[in-house]
Amino acid sequence: MTAIHAIVDVGLGNSSYLVDLGDGRALVIDPHRDPRPYLALATDHRLRVAFTAETHLHADFVSGSRELAAQGATVLASAAGNREFPHTGLRDGDEVNLGGLMLRAIATPGHTPEHLAYLLLDGTREVALFTGGSLLVDAVARTDLTDATRTEELARLAFRSIWDRLLTLPDALPVYPTHGAGSFCSTPASSERTTTIGRERSHNQLLGTRNEDAFVASLLGSLGTYPTYFHRLPEVNRRGPRVLQSMLTLAQLTPPEVQRLLSEGAVAIDVRPVVEFAQAHVPGALSIALRPAFASWFGWLVPPTQAVVFIVGDDQDHDDLVRQALNIGHENLAGELAGGMPAWLAAGYPTQSVAVVAAERAGATPIIDVRQAAEYDAGHVPGAQHHELGSLAEDVPNLPAGPLAVMCGHGERAMSGVSLLERAGRGDLTAVVGGPDEWAALPGRQLARSE
Repeated sequence: MTAIHAIVDVGLGNSSYLVDLGDGRALVIDPHRDPRPYLALATDHRLRVAFTAETHLHADFVSGSRELAAQGATVLASAAGNREFPHTGLRDGDEVNLGGLMLRAIATPGHTPEHLAYLLLDGTREVALFTGGSLLVDAVARTDLTDATRTEELARLAFRSIWDRLLTLPDALPVYPTHGAGSFCSTPASSERTTTIGRERSHNQLLGTRNEDAFVASLLGSLGTYPTYFHRLPEVNRRGPRVLQSMLTLAQLTPPEVQRLLSEGAVAIDVRPVVEFAQAHVPGALSIALRPAFASWFGWLVPPTQAVVFIVGDDQDHDDLVRQALNIGHENLAGELAGGMPAWLAAGYPTQSVAVVAAERAGATPIIDVRQAAEYDAGHVPGAQHHELGSLAEDVPNLPAGPLAVMCGHGERAMSGVSLLERAGRGDLTAVVGGPDEWAALPGRQLARSE
């Protein structure tokens, strides 16, 4: 039996796969930029990564195929993707001999125009289907990332790709999607990461009827906003990202060096927990707590051209911080404040602080809810104004005057919102720790829901 190992990036909501080809070699599907997890997993199983396959030009992460190619792997990808680096270009029906196994390309346009799914075959037996963004667990990936004017056209292509190509395969065939729960590329998806053709045929609500218009209306009606870096990464991946071969390390900067960089236009990104940020932070710093979802919000809120200085807390994972930044193509990393906030305080530089309130005590101050629209619609504190975090900086002129409390679901996005408003010159701000569910836990309270 062919062994398939998943490598999951929970923050980006994506899965990559390492496939044991049975002859000492391995195939990797849709690797992220850092090659170490794939190389380490291959080593653990006494394998050599010989192939890496791309299902599409990714918008939500920088591909790691060039990194694996630098280690000797052959890159397989759609010929229609026009990639500008060495690869084997595949078209619909093309097959690649992997030794005892065969990989067949299936054109599945929709999520992107050049999208391929890959059917793994052992002789004539179908072993596995790698669907990228064409068919997900209980979902289908969005079709509005390539060109807003082509969203409906691509949705119709997605419908035909699924019904005419993928659902013609056996019901028992295991399906391994790339996008999943937590991915901005996905419409709302199950927390499960793998599925079968038969399960999707019977459980995927988008496939409940073989009516193309109904499918398109349902898919397009489920699309929310997505990070701004999605606009640039497909071209980064088409041209080929810079090969690093080893992860970057952060320069250690003294407080005067940090102050100089900030005066020259750099931005301080404080990745400490929200309570530590609230107690004291560098004036103008942007709070983006280091957690699995860090990359999405860092890439959304910070332009890639802007130099970044990190403020890191004790015991935080510096390697993970750099990995997440590079994974969404942000390489302008000036360094980190050596010694963290204690060094800044010891040097006598000014700080700012933010008030914090538990969600159950919120409500006396006007609330700005910075969650995504679908989250807000599902339940919010009555009277709370909705301004998504990704557009909050542009929405500042539309916010009410006076004190404001900023809320999300837990507290991290709320503190990011507070720091954005601070940078815009707003004062008298409070970050809410907890969310609407905690607010509504007290007797007599009920959340409002949007129609």
